[in-house]
Amino acid sequence: MNVDHVFETLNGHEVAYLVIGGMNFLLRHAPVLTFDMDVWIEDTPENLDRCEKALGQLQAEWGTSDDDWGPVAKRPPGWLRGQGVFCLNSPYAAVDVFRSVRGLESWADCRARAAEGQTAAGIPFWGLSDEDMLKCQTALPESERNQERIRILREALRRAIRE
Repeated sequence: MNVDHVFETLNGHEVAYLVIGGMNFLLRHAPVLTFDMDVWIEDTPENLDRCEKALGQLQAEWGTSDDDWGPVAKRPPGWLRGQGVFCLNSPYAAVDVFRSVRGLESWADCRARAAEGQTAAGIPFWGLSDEDMLKCQTALPESERNQERIRILREALRRAIRE
């Protein structure tokens, strides 16, 4: 997985995104194994267009079925408007693109609270805040919640209050 290349490409296309899920947790808290990158994009027509171009440059592939699977660069403009979540493959990473996230209010409000970070190679990204990551976890059905992640996030929030 080449997260630096994915972030560089999204940044280069000026995609408004927040890193969520396991990759955000890995980059900001603990070295946990994750197999994909989850990004929540601002759901505006202009940003969707920029994201489509970035995903095309990443050689991402997606389809509504096995028969429809193929490079997103060959899809007609506007394909990201077709559903709420996309699971794509590329030579650089498996990337899940979310247009909304359960348990969270507006993308803009979450972006205002987001944590700025950078990868080990110095590539900048914005990740969901600990408060919002906790909201995501607790919005899941209890059987799907990651209790260890919840524990670590609660501890990080307690430390932040003490500081």
